[in-house]
Amino acid sequence: MLKYLNSDVVFQEVPGEVSLAINLTGCPCRCPGCHSLYLWADVGELLTPSALDALIDGCHSNITCIALMGGDADPSEVDRLMHHIRLNHKGLHTAWYSGRSLLSPLVCLDNFDYIKLGPYLAHLGPINRRQTNQRLYHVVDGALVDITDRFWQR
Repeated sequence: MLKYLNSDVVFQEVPGEVSLAINLTGCPCRCPGCHSLYLWADVGELLTPSALDALIDGCHSNITCIALMGGDADPSEVDRLMHHIRLNHKGLHTAWYSGRSLLSPLVCLDNFDYIKLGPYLAHLGPINRRQTNQRLYHVVDGALVDITDRFWQR
């Protein structure tokens, strides 16, 4: 089971979306230079489908997307929660920020609209830098379409 520590409505994690970002704990990636060291610990509340529903229902803004930030310790649970959103919260998009370089075979692309892949590498910078290794993909007809350039100022 995954645990979450906090959530917030954000505007920059997924371009064009107003996202409820849910910070998952117990991150196994341990990226050097990570800006969220507090998410490495195994702390917080269980993120069950009912807890996820409560977070969504308690959000008093016009969110368009649910973004799970982390969850690499249990990608099958990330997939299950996103499937739950698909079934029970029609119209909401789904996004997953993974710190892994490759997509887990334990997830079904049908449950996602967006997937960010890539560990933070300090010498390459975060996703809003052109030289970054991190990539944000839009899932279109079962394929990953790289939309990382939407983070870069023109």
